[in-house]
Amino acid sequence: MVGANLKSETMKLMDKRSAMEAEMNAIIEQLCQPAGPGLSGNLVDSEGFPRADIDIPVVRAQRHRLAELKNDHQEITEKINVNIQVLHSAKLTSTPKDSGVETNQNASVATAGASASLQNLVLRDSSSANDVDMISSMPFAMVDEIADASPAAEDGLQLGDQIVKFGNVKAGDSLLQRLASEAQANQGHPVPVIIMRQGALLNLSLTPRTWQGRGLLGYVIST
Repeated sequence: MVGANLKSETMKLMDKRSAMEAEMNAIIEQLCQPAGPGLSGNLVDSEGFPRADIDIPVVRAQRHRLAELKNDHQEITEKINVNIQVLHSAKLTSTPKDSGVETNQNASVATAGASASLQNLVLRDSSSANDVDMISSMPFAMVDEIADASPAAEDGLQLGDQIVKFGNVKAGDSLLQRLASEAQANQGHPVPVIIMRQGALLNLSLTPRTWQGRGLLGYVIST
């Protein structure tokens, strides 16, 4: 029961973080539009006078809000990571389940209902607006279990990773069937996978293949 409550709390934290990221995206888009001041551009002209082409109070307020959101985003990400570690520890000390279950057998997908519009942002701090690396994504599942020595484990997938894209599969309907079909169609061949780990997007390559356990990858995704 404690594990279920902690998982529910973690998903709520992820939704809250997503709302922050959506707001951050909106602010950055406004600040970095053509002829805009950017994230750290000067608010005065070459002669030292306030720029007449921008609303300086609004820009300052937006930059201040963005700084607040980035701090809050870091704090909530740390809480999420702690919760995931606790969930992981609880699974290690609990009675083991039939591990190595592939997504097309016993997994439930983390569509998370109200989180259908989930967006995540990766920012690289820079002194220039042109150097801002902004990536929006929509995770559709979280890795809940990984069997030891499974293809997923050997290829670098970790507990708590959020799956953004698996081959050609993104968020949408009939995810279990689409994921199973994608894995089966690419058996023995590397599949490009995009995941969200600790607030950052990462690229992995998973190769569906037969092994001593069940399924072609040996992981379970769930809410």
